[in-house]
Amino acid sequence: MNMFNWVEKMKWTEDKKALPILSFPSVQLLYVTVKELVSSSALQAMGMRMISDKYNMPAALSFMDLSVEAEAFGAHTVYAADEVPTIIGQVVTTQEQAEALKVPQVGEGRTGINIDAIKKAVKLIGNKPVLAGCTGPFSLAGRLMNVNEVMVHLYEEPEVVHTVLRKATDFLIAYIEEYKKAGADGIVLAEPLAGLLSPKLMQAFSTDYVKEIVETTQEKSFLVIYHNCGNEIPRLVEQILNTGCIVFHFGDSVNMSEMLRMIPSYCLVMGNISPSKQFLNGTPKSIRMATTRLLESCKQYKNFMISSGCDIPPLTEFDNIDAFFETVDSFYYRQKLWDMIT
Repeated sequence: MNMFNWVEKMKWTEDKKALPILSFPSVQLLYVTVKELVSSSALQAMGMRMISDKYNMPAALSFMDLSVEAEAFGAHTVYAADEVPTIIGQVVTTQEQAEALKVPQVGEGRTGINIDAIKKAVKLIGNKPVLAGCTGPFSLAGRLMNVNEVMVHLYEEPEVVHTVLRKATDFLIAYIEEYKKAGADGIVLAEPLAGLLSPKLMQAFSTDYVKEIVETTQEKSFLVIYHNCGNEIPRLVEQILNTGCIVFHFGDSVNMSEMLRMIPSYCLVMGNISPSKQFLNGTPKSIRMATTRLLESCKQYKNFMISSGCDIPPLTEFDNIDAFFETVDSFYYRQKLWDMIT
């Protein structure tokens, strides 16, 4: 599939659809725990297929699990029955440890499970793009060095961070290439930690490395979607655009209509109904109100695609998810009728 054409279709189609990061709630359809899901390529593929069948989305998304790559590097992962795995502790604290850090082979840890899941999902789904998930380089470095410590190292020992970033980037490129071979049509590259940086630091410690990943892996048949749900995104637009991506996904901490004003119309921009405030802890009524409000504020921008602000939590009620999709479909149906009579 020509994914650049897919982007254009998403911008200009009259029959616009929502594309939330909706995958982990599939545990409720499969009757399994999150730990069982992330440990099985078959369950992941089945979950993606079941969500794809349940909701009319223009692509099928894999799981946003930011522990996978760090675990392959040797980080300690904590698993829970109903929560996405998390990383604790540190793998790197000194330059010596950074230089000694072993770059894993693609397939180590759960990276092999995720690649196999995409291969199986492509066979199960087949009628729409299948998008894999991947952690961004600075976010991966933060998990290997500890989020708080990496911020200190940026100022006191930046060479340590660059050493880790170099190894992280090399691994991510190899990992993404294996996703390609498995049949993925693209990835959602999650780089939320970079959203805490200043513009100068973001360019040096995130954007330059993301750009290398994009230049190496993105092509007509494979798209790199940049996700960042950091709070400081509005002042980092230049650095975000410098990544070379043409599709961006933002979190609910930003004003989406303001972001659309700052991003060129040739880019596709997605977001940003809150996963926690609305999908997980809201009600069908509050979801309908928030969704309608966002669609109204962004309706003048053809390059907007409504989504969740980040991945939707595993135990989110399907009544809330249903209300979101129903509201989106109703809004665009009314919009189409209005355009016909005016």
